[in-house]
Amino acid sequence: MERRKEWQIIRRTARIGLSVALILGTEIILAPALAQNLANEPIKPLPPNPALDAAKVELGFRIFHDPRFSDEGTVSCASCHAIALGGADRGKRVSEGVRQQNGTINAPSVLTAAYNSHQFWDGRSPSLENQITHVLTNPLEFASDWPAAIQRFSQDADLLRAVRAVYGEAPSQRNLSDAVATYERSLPEASRFDRFLRGESSAITAEERQGYEKFKSYGCVACHQGVNVGGNMFQRLGTLGNYFADRGTPETGADLGRFNVTGKENDRYVFKVPSLRNVALTAPYFHDGAAATLEEAIRVMFKYQLGRTAPVEDQRLIALFLRALTAQSIEESAIPAMESKESKP
Repeated sequence: MERRKEWQIIRRTARIGLSVALILGTEIILAPALAQNLANEPIKPLPPNPALDAAKVELGFRIFHDPRFSDEGTVSCASCHAIALGGADRGKRVSEGVRQQNGTINAPSVLTAAYNSHQFWDGRSPSLENQITHVLTNPLEFASDWPAAIQRFSQDADLLRAVRAVYGEAPSQRNLSDAVATYERSLPEASRFDRFLRGESSAITAEERQGYEKFKSYGCVACHQGVNVGGNMFQRLGTLGNYFADRGTPETGADLGRFNVTGKENDRYVFKVPSLRNVALTAPYFHDGAAATLEEAIRVMFKYQLGRTAPVEDQRLIALFLRALTAQSIEESAIPAMESKESKP
């Protein structure tokens, strides 16, 4: 049932992409002054998805959900990145890999990963295609390698025919990676806030717009801006406070962040700034999953990244704005279930 729902989301996204020009034109006609004023906003509307080969997208969807990537055949990409639930492992601080092993870091959402400058919290992967190898060979995740995975996939006559039909060749690291990456590039979907940025003033509520103004005035947009509302730079966690000392738990290797990639002391505790698109769906938050709710994550960011506190009402408004960044096709079904578990500020 969930896989069918996810495929429906993808097809709806494609329809949105095809009709966006018409929608955009209508909205600009309705609200030209607003659209012009919003052109210079630090957050940019999500563009239509690029033209993608539908056969590759469908094949990538199948492989993304196929546990034969993993050594035991028990874990797929979708095990930790459920598309219909926000593209992350919602509710889990870390994900579970093969042999029921716990990972070391919180699983980020893949819904708009296509717009990240790098992949993973430490930015060790430069592309969607490359990241798959990191997951495949991680002993706590898939604990496999490409020759073994290709052999498993090649034993499925139906999948073998599908790969040959799309790529004209047998399964390989290149074409399997390309299929999954193509599928992931089909996932970004506009939110109500994107409609607002295109000139549809009624797409968000008055309080959500107030929250956006607060988000800007407090300086959150210094790191969370652009099309992906983040995902395009690296920053130290605890710029204006010692996050790790105050956390109260021992440091781990994952806490070193980009230092694990570069070995440079200046990169210790530095992480890729996460995208805030669909953030209302992906609790718990941060690389360590230490913040259980969106409200708690906002408070932590105020303290350690902005070096200040904010009135509870301002934090509430910012949370409302962030919820307006949720993809529309999953907003109605996913948000209420999550909100019922969150504490109010």
